[in-house]
Amino acid sequence: MERYDLTEMTWEEVRAALEEVKVAIIPVGAHEQHGPHMVESCDAVLATEMAKRLSEKLFPQVMMTPTINMGVSPHHLNFPGTISLKSSTLIAVIRDVVESLQQHGIKKFLLLNSHGGNQSTLNVASTSLSNELDVEVYYAKTTASAKESMETNIHSTLFGHSCEREVSEALYLAPYLVRLDRIEKGDIQPGRWEMLRPGNPIQGPYKYEEMTKNGCIGDATKASEEIGRQVVEEALDHLATSIQKLLIKETVSNS
Repeated sequence: MERYDLTEMTWEEVRAALEEVKVAIIPVGAHEQHGPHMVESCDAVLATEMAKRLSEKLFPQVMMTPTINMGVSPHHLNFPGTISLKSSTLIAVIRDVVESLQQHGIKKFLLLNSHGGNQSTLNVASTSLSNELDVEVYYAKTTASAKESMETNIHSTLFGHSCEREVSEALYLAPYLVRLDRIEKGDIQPGRWEMLRPGNPIQGPYKYEEMTKNGCIGDATKASEEIGRQVVEEALDHLATSIQKLLIKETVSNS
Protein backbone atom coordinates (compact mmCIF):
# COMPACT_ATOMS: atom_id res chain seq x y z
CA MET A 1 0.00 0.00 0.00
CA GLU A 2 1.15 3.56 -0.69
CA ARG A 3 -1.37 5.02 1.77
CA TYR A 4 -3.88 3.85 4.35
CA ASP A 5 -7.37 4.78 3.12
CA LEU A 6 -10.29 3.34 5.08
CA THR A 7 -12.53 3.42 2.01
CA GLU A 8 -10.22 0.94 0.26
CA MET A 9 -9.35 -1.44 3.11
CA THR A 10 -10.75 -4.60 4.70
CA TRP A 11 -11.07 -4.85 8.47
CA GLU A 12 -8.11 -7.21 8.63
CA GLU A 13 -5.98 -4.71 6.70
CA VAL A 14 -7.10 -1.96 9.04
CA ARG A 15 -6.25 -4.06 12.10
CA ALA A 16 -2.71 -4.55 10.80
CA ALA A 17 -2.33 -0.90 9.85
CA LEU A 18 -3.34 0.25 13.33
CA GLU A 19 -0.06 -1.15 14.63
CA GLU A 20 1.62 1.83 12.89
CA VAL A 21 -1.04 4.54 12.54
CA LYS A 22 -0.79 7.52 14.89
CA VAL A 23 -3.09 10.08 13.21
CA ALA A 24 -6.42 9.88 11.39
CA ILE A 25 -6.96 12.49 8.68
CA ILE A 26 -10.65 13.36 8.28
CA PRO A 27 -11.28 15.24 5.01
CA VAL A 28 -14.06 17.82 5.41
CA GLY A 29 -15.64 19.52 2.41
CA ALA A 30 -18.96 21.02 1.34
CA HIS A 31 -21.62 20.69 -1.35
CA GLU A 32 -22.30 24.16 -2.66
CA GLN A 33 -22.39 26.33 -5.74
CA HIS A 34 -19.05 27.28 -7.28
CA GLY A 35 -20.13 29.66 -10.01
CA PRO A 36 -20.66 28.70 -13.66
CA HIS A 37 -17.36 26.87 -14.08
CA MET A 38 -16.96 24.44 -11.14
CA VAL A 39 -19.18 21.56 -10.05
CA GLU A 40 -20.81 21.63 -6.63
CA SER A 41 -18.82 18.72 -5.18
CA CYS A 42 -15.64 20.75 -5.61
CA ASP A 43 -14.74 21.22 -1.93
CA ALA A 44 -15.38 17.60 -1.00
CA VAL A 45 -13.27 16.33 -3.90
CA LEU A 46 -10.38 18.72 -3.21
CA ALA A 47 -10.36 17.75 0.47
CA THR A 48 -10.28 14.08 -0.53
CA GLU A 49 -7.45 14.52 -3.03
CA MET A 50 -5.36 16.56 -0.57
CA ALA A 51 -5.91 13.91 2.11
CA LYS A 52 -4.77 11.17 -0.28
CA ARG A 53 -1.52 12.96 -1.04
CA LEU A 54 -0.88 13.89 2.57
CA SER A 55 -1.49 10.28 3.59
CA GLU A 56 1.06 9.14 1.03
CA LYS A 57 3.63 11.62 2.34
CA LEU A 58 3.14 10.42 5.92
CA PHE A 59 2.66 6.71 5.27
CA PRO A 60 2.47 4.56 7.41
CA GLN A 61 1.81 6.88 10.37
CA VAL A 62 -1.51 8.28 9.14
CA MET A 63 -4.78 6.86 7.90
CA MET A 64 -7.43 8.81 5.99
CA THR A 65 -11.12 8.34 6.67
CA PRO A 66 -14.12 8.72 4.36
CA THR A 67 -14.77 12.36 3.48
CA ILE A 68 -17.44 14.40 5.22
CA ASN A 69 -18.73 15.83 1.96
CA MET A 70 -21.22 18.42 3.18
CA GLY A 71 -20.47 21.45 5.32
CA VAL A 72 -21.70 24.75 6.71
CA SER A 73 -22.87 26.68 3.62
CA PRO A 74 -25.95 28.80 4.49
CA HIS A 75 -24.49 31.80 2.65
CA HIS A 76 -24.69 29.87 -0.64
CA LEU A 77 -28.23 28.48 -0.23
CA ASN A 78 -29.89 30.90 -2.66
CA PHE A 79 -27.92 29.29 -5.48
CA PRO A 80 -29.62 26.06 -6.67
CA GLY A 81 -28.12 22.76 -5.56
CA THR A 82 -26.33 23.90 -2.41
CA ILE A 83 -26.82 21.64 0.61
CA SER A 84 -25.91 23.09 4.01
CA LEU A 85 -25.45 21.46 7.40
CA LYS A 86 -26.02 23.22 10.69
CA SER A 87 -22.80 23.72 12.65
CA SER A 88 -24.18 21.43 15.34
CA THR A 89 -24.79 18.71 12.74
CA LEU A 90 -21.26 18.88 11.40
CA ILE A 91 -19.80 18.74 14.91
CA ALA A 92 -22.04 15.77 15.74
CA VAL A 93 -20.84 13.86 12.66
CA ILE A 94 -17.20 14.62 13.49
CA ARG A 95 -17.78 13.50 17.07
CA ASP A 96 -19.16 10.16 15.90
CA VAL A 97 -16.22 9.61 13.55
CA VAL A 98 -13.70 10.48 16.27
CA GLU A 99 -15.41 8.32 18.90
CA SER A 100 -15.55 5.38 16.50
CA LEU A 101 -11.86 5.57 15.65
CA GLN A 102 -10.92 6.26 19.26
CA GLN A 103 -12.40 2.86 20.05
CA HIS A 104 -9.84 1.38 17.64
CA GLY A 105 -6.95 3.08 19.43
CA ILE A 106 -6.44 6.32 17.47
CA LYS A 107 -5.92 9.38 19.68
CA LYS A 108 -4.87 12.09 17.21
CA PHE A 109 -7.02 13.55 14.43
CA LEU A 110 -6.58 16.16 11.71
CA LEU A 111 -9.69 17.75 10.21
CA LEU A 112 -8.43 18.61 6.73
CA ASN A 113 -10.87 21.24 5.52
CA SER A 114 -11.37 22.68 2.04
CA HIS A 115 -14.30 25.04 2.73
CA GLY A 116 -13.75 28.38 4.44
CA GLY A 117 -17.28 28.38 5.86
CA ASN A 118 -16.38 25.36 8.00
CA GLN A 119 -13.43 26.95 9.77
CA SER A 120 -15.21 28.50 12.75
CA THR A 121 -17.17 25.29 13.31
CA LEU A 122 -14.00 23.19 13.17
CA ASN A 123 -12.37 25.51 15.70
CA VAL A 124 -15.19 24.72 18.13
CA ALA A 125 -15.04 21.01 17.29
CA SER A 126 -11.27 20.92 17.84
CA THR A 127 -11.49 22.49 21.29
CA SER A 128 -14.63 20.78 22.58
CA LEU A 129 -13.89 17.26 21.33
CA SER A 130 -10.28 17.35 22.50
CA ASN A 131 -11.41 18.27 26.01
CA GLU A 132 -14.45 16.03 26.21
CA LEU A 133 -13.06 12.86 24.63
CA ASP A 134 -9.44 12.99 25.84
CA VAL A 135 -8.10 13.04 22.29
CA GLU A 136 -6.17 15.57 20.20
CA VAL A 137 -8.22 17.09 17.37
CA TYR A 138 -6.43 19.53 15.08
CA TYR A 139 -7.74 21.31 12.00
CA ALA A 140 -6.20 22.86 8.90
CA LYS A 141 -7.38 24.55 5.73
CA THR A 142 -6.04 22.47 2.84
CA THR A 143 -3.83 25.04 1.09
CA ALA A 144 -3.86 28.07 3.41
CA SER A 145 -0.22 27.51 4.37
CA ALA A 146 1.01 27.91 0.75
CA LYS A 147 1.68 31.60 1.31
CA GLU A 148 4.73 31.91 -0.94
CA SER A 149 3.02 30.34 -3.95
CA MET A 150 -0.08 32.46 -3.45
CA GLU A 151 1.89 35.70 -3.14
CA THR A 152 3.68 34.83 -6.39
CA ASN A 153 0.68 33.74 -8.42
CA ILE A 154 -2.54 35.22 -7.00
CA HIS A 155 -3.07 38.93 -7.60
CA SER A 156 -6.80 39.49 -7.14
CA THR A 157 -7.67 41.61 -4.11
CA LEU A 158 -10.70 39.39 -3.46
CA PHE A 159 -10.25 35.66 -3.99
CA GLY A 160 -10.99 32.34 -2.31
CA HIS A 161 -14.05 30.86 -4.02
CA SER A 162 -14.02 29.45 -7.56
CA CYS A 163 -11.18 31.90 -8.20
CA GLU A 164 -7.74 31.58 -9.80
CA ARG A 165 -6.45 29.74 -6.71
CA GLU A 166 -9.25 27.21 -6.33
CA VAL A 167 -9.64 26.57 -10.04
CA SER A 168 -5.86 26.07 -10.31
CA GLU A 169 -5.96 23.56 -7.46
CA ALA A 170 -8.73 21.69 -9.25
CA LEU A 171 -6.88 21.69 -12.56
CA TYR A 172 -3.97 20.02 -10.78
CA LEU A 173 -5.85 17.66 -8.46
CA ALA A 174 -9.14 16.87 -10.24
CA PRO A 175 -9.55 18.66 -13.58
CA TYR A 176 -12.97 17.12 -14.22
CA LEU A 177 -14.34 19.58 -11.64
CA VAL A 178 -13.81 22.50 -14.02
CA ARG A 179 -15.96 23.56 -16.98
CA LEU A 180 -13.18 25.06 -19.07
CA ASP A 181 -15.60 26.57 -21.59
CA ARG A 182 -17.54 28.42 -18.87
CA ILE A 183 -14.74 30.12 -16.89
CA GLU A 184 -15.60 33.65 -15.74
CA LYS A 185 -14.28 36.35 -13.46
CA GLY A 186 -16.29 37.04 -10.35
CA ASP A 187 -19.17 39.42 -11.07
CA ILE A 188 -18.62 41.53 -7.95
CA GLN A 189 -21.06 44.18 -6.81
CA PRO A 190 -20.77 46.70 -3.96
CA GLY A 191 -22.75 46.19 -0.77
CA ARG A 192 -22.73 45.82 2.99
CA TRP A 193 -20.68 42.63 2.68
CA GLU A 194 -17.60 44.83 2.23
CA MET A 195 -17.69 45.94 5.88
CA LEU A 196 -18.29 42.40 7.17
CA ARG A 197 -15.29 40.63 5.62
CA PRO A 198 -12.37 39.33 7.74
CA GLY A 199 -10.02 42.09 8.84
CA ASN A 200 -12.77 44.65 9.41
CA PRO A 201 -13.80 46.00 12.83
CA ILE A 202 -17.11 44.11 12.61
CA GLN A 203 -17.65 40.73 10.98
CA GLY A 204 -20.90 38.91 10.37
CA PRO A 205 -23.07 36.94 7.96
CA TYR A 206 -24.09 37.92 4.46
CA LYS A 207 -25.44 36.06 1.46
CA TYR A 208 -23.03 35.24 -1.33
CA GLU A 209 -25.28 36.76 -3.98
CA GLU A 210 -24.89 40.11 -2.19
CA MET A 211 -21.22 40.00 -3.17
CA THR A 212 -21.17 38.22 -6.54
CA LYS A 213 -23.93 37.76 -9.10
CA ASN A 214 -22.36 34.67 -10.69
CA GLY A 215 -21.33 32.95 -7.46
CA CYS A 216 -17.56 33.28 -7.83
CA ILE A 217 -14.91 35.82 -6.89
CA GLY A 218 -11.39 36.52 -8.11
CA ASP A 219 -10.34 35.91 -11.71
CA ALA A 220 -10.50 32.25 -12.69
CA THR A 221 -9.43 33.11 -16.25
CA LYS A 222 -5.89 33.33 -14.85
CA ALA A 223 -5.94 29.83 -13.36
CA SER A 224 -3.53 27.13 -14.51
CA GLU A 225 -2.48 23.62 -13.61
CA GLU A 226 1.04 24.89 -12.87
CA ILE A 227 -0.22 27.41 -10.31
CA GLY A 228 -2.23 24.60 -8.76
CA ARG A 229 0.84 22.38 -8.57
CA GLN A 230 2.85 25.07 -6.80
CA VAL A 231 0.12 25.87 -4.28
CA VAL A 232 -0.78 22.26 -3.54
CA GLU A 233 2.77 20.95 -3.19
CA GLU A 234 3.87 23.82 -0.94
CA ALA A 235 0.84 23.28 1.29
CA LEU A 236 1.43 19.51 1.46
CA ASP A 237 5.04 20.07 2.50
CA HIS A 238 3.99 22.43 5.31
CA LEU A 239 1.20 20.13 6.50
CA ALA A 240 3.44 17.06 6.50
CA THR A 241 6.21 18.87 8.36
CA SER A 242 3.80 20.11 11.02
CA ILE A 243 2.31 16.66 11.63
CA GLN A 244 5.77 15.11 11.84
CA LYS A 245 6.76 17.71 14.45
CA LEU A 246 3.69 16.84 16.52
CA LEU A 247 4.60 13.15 16.39
CA ILE A 248 8.25 13.83 17.27
CA LYS A 249 7.20 15.87 20.29
CA GLU A 250 4.94 13.01 21.40
CA THR A 251 7.82 10.54 21.10
CA VAL A 252 10.15 12.78 23.09
CA SER A 253 7.59 13.42 25.83
CA ASN A 254 6.93 9.67 26.19
CA SER A 255 10.59 8.68 26.32
